[in-house]
Amino acid sequence: MDEIEIHEFKKVKLNEPVLLEGLPGVGNVGKLVAEHIIHEFKAEKILELYSWHFPPQVLVESDGTVRLCKNELYACHSKEHDLLILTGDQQSVTNEGHYLLVETLLDIAERYGVSRIYTLGGYGIGQLVEKQKVLGAANTVGLVEEMKQYGVEFREEEPGGSIVGASGLLLGLGKLREIPAVCLLGLTSGYLVDPKSAQAVLEILVRALHLEIDTQALKDRAEEMEKVVERLKEMEQAQMPRVREEELGYIR
Repeated sequence: MDEIEIHEFKKVKLNEPVLLEGLPGVGNVGKLVAEHIIHEFKAEKILELYSWHFPPQVLVESDGTVRLCKNELYACHSKEHDLLILTGDQQSVTNEGHYLLVETLLDIAERYGVSRIYTLGGYGIGQLVEKQKVLGAANTVGLVEEMKQYGVEFREEEPGGSIVGASGLLLGLGKLREIPAVCLLGLTSGYLVDPKSAQAVLEILVRALHLEIDTQALKDRAEEMEKVVERLKEMEQAQMPRVREEELGYIR
């Protein structure tokens, strides 16, 4: 197996497509968005990417067989934009691998004439999110101003001074190739898979790209997760008086 191995299934003709990156990350926010768009648009898988920079493991399928970790690229047409959608099982576990994989993806993006890149992810705050927001970063000032119109927040102190992995490198390395790119990060606790955060990111993306897409399935998942969060809150509140009593008893 080569360091990076591409299995291309089909070459498609696209008109200045937009690349959406939704690889696994905090809250799996980007992956949830990417998978939802792939499902709703019935996007076609055009290639798989393998690398020994992915974790040294295989995934066990439902029939008992195994397969290597991979990234996948899908293509589809929408009314306003042609789309390339990147998702997958893992990101690189090495610094070198992150750069090599992103450079490979940008080579593919240039081959298809990608006009813009959106990277999608979660921004973990270490606590349950009360009010959902989407933070942003971009590789041009013009994109910052454009995305503000859709409700994306750009804060001096956040997101934390850096964006790790493909979501960040696609912006930085994309800038060197003069490909406009923006990162959308939904606020999330970082503890759970977060479809509510994914829903917030998807809503921004729908407005920015004028996509006609049914978001109900993701809303349903968000509502189910909200029930789980409420139960966690109730459990936390139920434990608080007990902790106080134990602390007071210890002091006496």
